[in-house]
Amino acid sequence: MFRPRYYLTCFLLFLLVLSVLSISQSQSPSAAKKKRMRDKVRNMFYHAYDNYMMYAFPHDELKPLTKTFTNSLSELGNLKLEHLPQDYNGSALTLIESLSSLVIMGNNTEFERAVLWLSENLTFDVDARINLFECNIRVLGGLVSAHLLASDSSKKLFQGAYENQLLLLAEDLGKRFLPAFNTPTGLPYAWINLKYGVMENETTETSTSGCGSLILEMGALSKMTGDPIYESVALRALRKLWSMQSSLKLFGTTLDVATGQWIEYSSGIGAGVDSFYEYLLKAHILFGKEDFWKMFHSAYVAVQKYFRHGPWYHEADMRTGRATYWQLTSLQAFWPGLQVLVGDVIAANSSHREFFHVWKRFGVLPERYLLDHQMLHPTEKYYPLRPELAESTFYLYQATKDPWYIEVGESIVNSLNLYTKVEGGFASVKDVTTMQLEDHQHSFFLAETCKYLYLLFDDSFVHENNYVFTTEGHPLPVLSTWHEELPVAYIPTNWTFVKRRSTVNRISAMSLQVCPAMNLKSGQHIESACHIPDARGDYRCLTDEDCGVDATTCRRRSCSMAGYCGLWLII
Repeated sequence: MFRPRYYLTCFLLFLLVLSVLSISQSQSPSAAKKKRMRDKVRNMFYHAYDNYMMYAFPHDELKPLTKTFTNSLSELGNLKLEHLPQDYNGSALTLIESLSSLVIMGNNTEFERAVLWLSENLTFDVDARINLFECNIRVLGGLVSAHLLASDSSKKLFQGAYENQLLLLAEDLGKRFLPAFNTPTGLPYAWINLKYGVMENETTETSTSGCGSLILEMGALSKMTGDPIYESVALRALRKLWSMQSSLKLFGTTLDVATGQWIEYSSGIGAGVDSFYEYLLKAHILFGKEDFWKMFHSAYVAVQKYFRHGPWYHEADMRTGRATYWQLTSLQAFWPGLQVLVGDVIAANSSHREFFHVWKRFGVLPERYLLDHQMLHPTEKYYPLRPELAESTFYLYQATKDPWYIEVGESIVNSLNLYTKVEGGFASVKDVTTMQLEDHQHSFFLAETCKYLYLLFDDSFVHENNYVFTTEGHPLPVLSTWHEELPVAYIPTNWTFVKRRSTVNRISAMSLQVCPAMNLKSGQHIESACHIPDARGDYRCLTDEDCGVDATTCRRRSCSMAGYCGLWLII
């Protein structure tokens, strides 16, 4: 005879087994989907990579419709190559840009083969006029990143010994950059000849990004070679640019490197300025210098104050703060990813959802969309396989683990395969209204678009080390030997206050230098990176010191005569 307790025990065990099976089944579809999507992205990468190697290598980029090539490194910025030697075969740009992606996807054999080919064949001693900014983020950044990966013995990327071949190439290229910085202001020329330096009558016009987004790659080069000159010239240019800010802490878009005067006063967070903001924060993360953080903090608050309009960011005049252009540009889609790094997750999510809404409307993200007219820009209706939306999706998923971002990634992957995949690779979209294609597969499709999508579905690479990704998607490890310790004043004693001397000051999420969504204690909440809550939850106050900073406008709240905090003063 079995006792009732036995039946009860068996029944409970049966329920437990059903529960485990139910949990397993509820989790497995998500894991299975991520694995399936990871494999799909890997196939996309190799479809693009293999076609480049077959039809375009060793030239710069692939023309997938005609299965030919273009030496586009010297054509960036819509300016053509001058004095091109007849035997010039290109810089193998797409191969260089693909190096870290090969590592992330676990193809050590192809990575080693590519490194050996580059070390034996690549030369920068060519009579070619190149764009300094693009060559820095694509070629120098690709070489520096791949060298750091190859030097990491734990990754075992080489069967034989790695002998710093990529570092030698990077140093040679870095030396060829230096003449560009020989200006009265220290701001570099936008264009330089790799063989002869700055050409006679070279234009002195450049962009804010062009002279303010060099510090990661050139700073890393200095750290690796022990030669401070590369970091020094990049830092001098950055500091000069910083000194040119307006009284509103805003910057223009284009300037003259000879006079140090602004040419275009209107700017936003898109083309011409975007990576300047990005590199202020990432330089602080990579090198630990407090000056970078202070600059970014000041610039970010100004952006939130003068450019932000709900989830969107318009452009404004740096002198007055008045709105100039109400438009969405595809390059702005990087901004939510940057906001994640400073803990402004709510604002990041809000903007990201609007970008994705536009993506869903057109099937891809158009280059420029006029917000005030709710229409496409008449001449900029193209989509050149840009990575920025995928990049922000990756960062937001890392911060929140919200499965909705996996759905976003799946939608992006499906659109790319539906609209841009051709027999010879992936083609840019010339017109998003007709999905007419253009014969160009940009190198950043392999360096960034495929990489961020792959990391969204399989983030094992970032579990091994802390990395900063450059604006071209090249990972740079955060090394303690490169990092300066933060001063005691910036180390929080708890998650809402920082003690300095004998006083306690209320601070924002940005001042904490942490991601509040991941680090704040249970029950605490910071709405925006510039937000400082009022001293009391009921908004009562005695003086202005009891009032914080508004989360939406980033303006200081003040105490009214009735004793309540609010935006009573228009600043």
